[in-house]
Amino acid sequence: MRYFFLFSIICCIVSSCSRATSKVSLIENETSISNSLLELPTKMSFCGKTINLEDEDIRERLDREIIVNMYYQSSTLQAFKRANRFFPAMEKILKENGVPDDFKYLAVIESNLMQAVSPAGAQGFWQFMPGTAAEYNLLMNKEVDERLNIKKSTVAACRYLKFANDMLKDWILAAASYNRGIGGVRSDMRWQRTENYFDTQMNSETSRYVFRILAMKLILENPEKYSYNMKEIKLYKPFRTFSVPIKESISNLAEWAISKGINYKILIKLNPWILSNKLTVKDEAFYIQLPHADFNLKPYEAYK
Repeated sequence: MRYFFLFSIICCIVSSCSRATSKVSLIENETSISNSLLELPTKMSFCGKTINLEDEDIRERLDREIIVNMYYQSSTLQAFKRANRFFPAMEKILKENGVPDDFKYLAVIESNLMQAVSPAGAQGFWQFMPGTAAEYNLLMNKEVDERLNIKKSTVAACRYLKFANDMLKDWILAAASYNRGIGGVRSDMRWQRTENYFDTQMNSETSRYVFRILAMKLILENPEKYSYNMKEIKLYKPFRTFSVPIKESISNLAEWAISKGINYKILIKLNPWILSNKLTVKDEAFYIQLPHADFNLKPYEAYK
């Protein structure tokens, strides 16, 4: 009986210590997460406008998205890697089309710079639905889907965003409309008698949408501040390619690729908008990207 009593005391002590350790760990985690609110600046710019982050509602909504992305490290880490590859070309297109550079972060939250496919049928970096893609002259058939053409889809996104800005007279509202639609944004603002995104109550997805963009801008522009050590992250290099016009139909793209010193796998990696092994040219030429000779993207046999 004496040994049983002693054993019970030891078990109680061990259990108490375990609970205490667990409690300390929980408190440390809570402190770490809550401190992210202190990491936010007092203001930030987006599309040339200054956003006051001292407003309690705005600050907390942005803090939520910062926390989501900071602690969803696998996704955000890939965003860093892909941004280094794809941002330079996207920035060039945005500038040429008169669209603020900050909209590259919209593509990040839409697809994480992947040729993503949504359950609703949206595809590509900019997540165009089939109907909208056709409206903006993105070709879709059994052989090609230009929603997956980074250049053409970015130009199409620029056309939409410029139109939305013309209608709504505000780039931030144009960003919200990419999720809600121009009519939806106007309707929400009309019955609430508001004049900007931050004062307008919208559906849960659109209410978070712009803040997700702002959060990715802060994180990708200030990685160390948000716990990402860029010295340890190996970024993907931009593809070094040149453009080849295709003015006549190609009946066998795999054979054609081999004749160019690559293979079908590499062809699709550089041209994900190609869906089949043939390319039918009707009215306008297609432009296929091929790797420069000095770019490290060659058939595997080249390394044996």
